[in-house]
Amino acid sequence: MSLKTEVYLNLLAGSLRGWRGTQAFAPARLQPAQPLKLYDIEASPYCRLVREALTELDLDALILPCPLGGTRFRPEAERLGGKQQFPLLVDDNTGVCLYESADIVDYLGKTYGRRVRGHGVLRPLSVLSSYLASATQWRPKAGVSGLKASPSKAPPQPLELFSFEASPFSKPVRARLCELELPYLLRNTGKGAWKDMGPPSFRDRLFKGEMGTSRNRRWLAEHTGKVQVPYLIDPNTGTAMYESRHILRYLNQNYAA
Repeated sequence: MSLKTEVYLNLLAGSLRGWRGTQAFAPARLQPAQPLKLYDIEASPYCRLVREALTELDLDALILPCPLGGTRFRPEAERLGGKQQFPLLVDDNTGVCLYESADIVDYLGKTYGRRVRGHGVLRPLSVLSSYLASATQWRPKAGVSGLKASPSKAPPQPLELFSFEASPFSKPVRARLCELELPYLLRNTGKGAWKDMGPPSFRDRLFKGEMGTSRNRRWLAEHTGKVQVPYLIDPNTGTAMYESRHILRYLNQNYAA
């Protein structure tokens, strides 16, 4: 399947979720001193709900991918929590180790932010729409993107990815990182103002406004001169790059076994 087709399917997935995980509308009151750790499966509808909350709270997290058949982080998650169930959040700042997406979202909102809730009357609708969004990740012959492990070489240090959950261009990169079991620091780059809406070329031509409307968007503007996702940094090779197709090619060339 072509990357262009995949992007269109990811646009459909974002629409099914009402574009949750796009805006950093409830930025955290404080950033954790140590990164949150999320044992995660990219294709899981429950993990998606947690990643949406991380975007909306403008919280970064170390993503430890646990695809089906994975051996790199699944045993570690089981040692910590007692079972292989995902998502699993570990917060070394408070000593919390927590399963269940609704409980995790509530915890994040109460501990770091506001206005984000995991439980409530809309919970069944959120789960259903997240399942529908995840269903768009099914690929002929390949199965569900971001679900099953592929052989890979482990990087000495985690990679770093600027992304926000609903980004249709970031999704294929996150899916491949999950399949290859490559840990990465997720730099949530949610949109901090309505003028950020739309693709960069349209947004910048129409509004010509401030690019740094949220914490990590400011970093991108200051260090790269533009704001666009995904943006990958690999400290193991000194590589940094934009564009999904370039990033996917790089991951396959450098880490796929």
